[in-house]
Amino acid sequence: MGNRVYLQVRRVQFNGSRIRLYLQEVPLMRAAKIAGMLMSLTLSGAALAETSGYGQQLEGFTYPHALHKFSFQSQGQTLEMGYMDVAPSGKANGRTAVLMHGKNFCAATWEDTIKGLSAAGYRVVAADQIGFCTSTKPEHYQYSFQQLSMNTHALLEKLGLDKVSVVGHSTGGMLATRYALLYPKQTEKLVMVNPIGLEDWKALGVPYRSVDQWYERELKTTAEGIRAYEQKTYYDGRWKPEYDKWVDMLAGLNKGPGHKVVAWNSALIYDMIFTQPVFYEFPRLQVPTVLMIGDADTTAIGSDIAPPEVKAKIGNYKVLGKQVAQMIPGARLVEFKGKGHAPQMEDPQGFNKALVSELQ
Repeated sequence: MGNRVYLQVRRVQFNGSRIRLYLQEVPLMRAAKIAGMLMSLTLSGAALAETSGYGQQLEGFTYPHALHKFSFQSQGQTLEMGYMDVAPSGKANGRTAVLMHGKNFCAATWEDTIKGLSAAGYRVVAADQIGFCTSTKPEHYQYSFQQLSMNTHALLEKLGLDKVSVVGHSTGGMLATRYALLYPKQTEKLVMVNPIGLEDWKALGVPYRSVDQWYERELKTTAEGIRAYEQKTYYDGRWKPEYDKWVDMLAGLNKGPGHKVVAWNSALIYDMIFTQPVFYEFPRLQVPTVLMIGDADTTAIGSDIAPPEVKAKIGNYKVLGKQVAQMIPGARLVEFKGKGHAPQMEDPQGFNKALVSELQ
């Protein structure tokens, strides 16, 4: 019968650019054909990993709801904010929730939260802030949380919204805090979801990184780096396949034709986050406030360059949530045990149930 080579191949399964093989025994000639097929599939997977990316305003990436654009003047230039305005899918309660995304997130990443709030009767507005995602990336802009708050307030005025509940995640939590401080009469309730800025990193000894240094760092952004950072810091070592599209979103934006201006705006925004703490003003909040904290979160800006003794004491959300809840008059603390930086993405059902309850 001669020598035979056996190769086990039952099926091929794709997960992003990774390929899983299920094999069975086959004769030599057929094995050679299959080897050629697998080589072709491997090259296709590599090609998928090297896509040209998305446009400067995330053109090519699909949002879960209709995307609108708000055009306005700011700092001597015309800018656009992309936003979703989603009507209630359940019985309307006449209330509106405004969702503010984080630094490594977009309005689209609120997808599950929008679904839950809409079903509970809320109108939901989720905007991309200037410098992010589907919004303008100016070549020159003086970033501040006050400016971003004013931009958002202008959008809400255009939509005819006077009273809203503001929900901010991560960097959006810092922005939501500033918004509530600037517009307390317009803020029915403030909800911060794993906000960064629950501590002042620079005061705790984290070294300063210049805008130019941030820019050089951002130019090196890759899908692999994004995934590794998020898995370690955001999800406490866990990963779900549904997170992959958000990695693709960020990586595509950072390797598209506008990647340099994207990186520059990202650097300016990091400088804003690091140098403009809201921490010292938490006691001044005059609106009903809820902290929703995944207590396994370890996010801290600059932790990658912090001395070991500094790194060891920052980003401890088990402690930070409780400390800040004591600083804010009348604040409530809702903890998600064992969850990381994005409980709304790790446990959408549990998060939505808690959020709707707290907003009532």
